[in-house]
Amino acid sequence: MQVTLVQLAATLDSAANRDQVAARLRDVEGGGLVVLPEGAMHDFGAPDHDLAAVAEPLDGPFVDLLAREARRLGSTIVAGMFEHTDGLPFNTLVVVGPDGDLAATYRKIHLYDSFGYRESDRLRAGEIEPVTVTVEDLTVGLMTCYDLRFPELARRLVDAGADAFVVPAAWVAGEHKVDHWRTLLRARAIENTVWVAAAGQGGERYSGHSLVADPWGTIVEEAAGGDELITAQIAVDAVQHSRDVNPSLANRRM
Repeated sequence: MQVTLVQLAATLDSAANRDQVAARLRDVEGGGLVVLPEGAMHDFGAPDHDLAAVAEPLDGPFVDLLAREARRLGSTIVAGMFEHTDGLPFNTLVVVGPDGDLAATYRKIHLYDSFGYRESDRLRAGEIEPVTVTVEDLTVGLMTCYDLRFPELARRLVDAGADAFVVPAAWVAGEHKVDHWRTLLRARAIENTVWVAAAGQGGERYSGHSLVADPWGTIVEEAAGGDELITAQIAVDAVQHSRDVNPSLANRRM
């Protein structure tokens, strides 16, 4: 299956972001899985930026755009948005199938209260429940950004049948951050013998470096820091082969 990662830098203008997403998707070859970053609908902005005021429902203009583009491409699209509620919004991944229907949602479990930042001041955490979705012959587990630092979620996803993890992110730039990003993505691939496809926001504020790692933890494609598209072919056969050679999941005793 082909996976395409769309690395972009979102702004505080939701309409402009939709235009940017539509323009970038015009360069995508149809079929397979297309992954956009966390916050593709609207950037986080400054710590006092009111995300509740810009959050959208699941039938709002951002998801409508994804539905049109998924139908046009014949692809499954995963993208990050802020989902409207009666209180604080959710940081939500939406999965739109090639028929344009909403196939799944994942509301970020681990909010980024770290490195001097408090995501929980502006967003609410989702229920502690792993979310997987079938895309062609692969079972894909959903994670968002800071979730990557919690291996127990990855293990719950692989126990739910995941052959691949998809990780949309807005991984804030800073000292050690790109090294942590690469290391954690590769670790989640190695310890769970899965593919990992991670689409990050680029630009000055975020780390970029969207990448695809195989079930051995080898990085097969990686972006730099700007607006980029990267593609890779991922296959369930590679997962089974890695598990035959390295049966660490089967050998668990805890």
